[in-house]
Amino acid sequence: MKTIRAQYAQRGPEPAQWIAPVEMDLPALQPGEVRVEVLAAPINPSDVLTLTGEYGLLPPLPAIGGNEGVGRVIEAAADVTALPVGTVVLLPVGCGTWSTHLQLPAKALVPLPAGVDPVQLSMLTVNPPTALLMLRDFVDLKPGDWVIQNAANSAVGGYLVQIARLRGLNTLNVVRRESAVAAVREAGAEHVLVDGEDLPKRVRAIVGDAPVRLAIDCVGGVSTENLARCLVEGGTLVNYGAMSGERCMISPRYFVFRDITLRGFWLSQWFKRATPDQRKALFAEVGGLIAAGTLKAKVQATYPIADIAKAVAAAASGERAGKIVLVPNG
Repeated sequence: MKTIRAQYAQRGPEPAQWIAPVEMDLPALQPGEVRVEVLAAPINPSDVLTLTGEYGLLPPLPAIGGNEGVGRVIEAAADVTALPVGTVVLLPVGCGTWSTHLQLPAKALVPLPAGVDPVQLSMLTVNPPTALLMLRDFVDLKPGDWVIQNAANSAVGGYLVQIARLRGLNTLNVVRRESAVAAVREAGAEHVLVDGEDLPKRVRAIVGDAPVRLAIDCVGGVSTENLARCLVEGGTLVNYGAMSGERCMISPRYFVFRDITLRGFWLSQWFKRATPDQRKALFAEVGGLIAAGTLKAKVQATYPIADIAKAVAAAASGERAGKIVLVPNG
C-alpha cells in the first residue's frame, strides 16, 4: 500500500525549506498490527524546533515529521479484535503523524469517541496535558487563586485559560504585542496585558492584595523576570519554553530575598515518570473535555500533506491567531 509522508533529511533555521512529501510503500500487515488513515495532525512549536535543530530531543535523519494526531483504522490483522475497522484512535507520540497512512501495533493505539471533530482531537496529546499538569502539579491552587502566564495567545495558553476556569482559578494573561490582545479576550480570557517593565504594577491594579502564587513562562528572556516580579514571596515560576529564543533571565535578588522557585516542565519527562494508569487517566480527562466541547483550540488553517512546506512556514510565523493543522487525506 502507498503512503505519502512528510520527510526531512536536513535541519536549519528555515524549517519549511527542508521538508517535503515523499511517497513510500507500507510493508505487509503483520500480526498485531493495524493500518490507519491519518485524519488530522497539528504542527506544534516543538515540531518547528525539531526541524530547526533546537529542540531537546532530535530524531536521527532522515525523519518523518509529526508527534501527535488521530486516525481511523482501515485494516486490521486477523488477530486484532479490540480495534475494528472504523475505530478512531489516538496515535502514539512521535510516530511520524504527518503521513496519509501509518502501520502500527494495535496495542499502541488508544480508541477515541466517535463523532468528535478530529482536528480538535488531534491536539489531545501535547498542549492540553501540558496546561493541565502545570496548573495541577507545582502549586496547590484553590478556587479563587490567581495564576499569571505569558504566551497567552499560544495553544497551551488558550487551553490553560479554559482549564483554569473549569477549576475556578483566575488568570492573568500576558502577550508580547498589542495586536494579540483581542484574540485572547475572544478566546475567553478576562484579563489580558501586554508584557513590559511595569507589568507588576498593572497586575497589582487587578488583583489588589490577593497573592499570585504561580507563574507560567513560555517566552524566556527578560519576560521570565517580569513574571517573577508579579509573584508573591515564596511563589513558583514554571518555564516550559523559550519563544523569545533567549535563556531565562532573572535576577538573584528574587531567589534570595523573595524566595522565588524556578522550575522547568517538559511533557516528555512527565510521560517517562508516569505510570500507565496515570497516563490513561490524563488522556481520559482531557479527551472527555474535548469530546464534550468544553475544551478546544482555535485553528487558523488546515493544510493537505502536499502543502506541508506551506503549513510549516505558517506554523513558524509569529503572527498566527490559531493552530496550524495538517489534514493528510484532505
